[in-house]
Amino acid sequence: MARIFITGSADGLGRAAAQTLLGGGHDVIVHARGAERLTAVKDLIDQGASAVTGDLADLDQTRSIADQVNRLGGCDAVIHNAGVYTGPLIMAVNVVAPYLLTVLVEGPRRLVYLSSSMHLGGRPDVAGLGGNGQAAGSYSDSKLFVTALALAVARIRPDVRSNAVDPGWVPTKMGGPGAPDDLRLGHLTQEWLVTSDEPEALTSGGYWHHQQRRDPHPAARDRRFQDALLAALAAHVAG
Repeated sequence: MARIFITGSADGLGRAAAQTLLGGGHDVIVHARGAERLTAVKDLIDQGASAVTGDLADLDQTRSIADQVNRLGGCDAVIHNAGVYTGPLIMAVNVVAPYLLTVLVEGPRRLVYLSSSMHLGGRPDVAGLGGNGQAAGSYSDSKLFVTALALAVARIRPDVRSNAVDPGWVPTKMGGPGAPDDLRLGHLTQEWLVTSDEPEALTSGGYWHHQQRRDPHPAARDRRFQDALLAALAAHVAG
């Protein structure tokens, strides 16, 4: 059984994936923004999940999250699930935090990054990721960036299976109760990619929707854009 770390697992798709993976006998590390949010995952902890806390919008707290996971012995897989849709923290939570956790968390050989079909409207311009502690961009930009990050990791680290997943428009707190897509399908692909030994699940560098490969924004596969993004993120977290 695998040990899987899931960011943003106090509610929504992250919690649903944690619940399913725990039920399948896997060792799950759940994540909540602060200690007060652990009440939302108490039932998962009671079932055997480990828990880490920290605000992914804050670089120091994100580093602390990585330290907490590493003190637990690292993990076999990470689902970078946490995300925000509006506000000034979009890039920090949706892009910078997954990058920093990718650099710092020890051990994973399977990585899944939550994307969105809205990434197709993103702009391949990293100017908003300066080294001045600020990160600006739209939700669509952030999902293009994190999709490119997933594919860049797949290219640079052939020992790791790294993929991006569009979960669809599902009825979560972010998606709203009227979302038309299937909630179960919204977290099935992530679970499959981090646990299955089926040949398709053992591939890397894919952009997936409901266990089917799709074509991402061309920039996500562009090596020059990937390299520019990685350089901007490295400068951002160092600055």
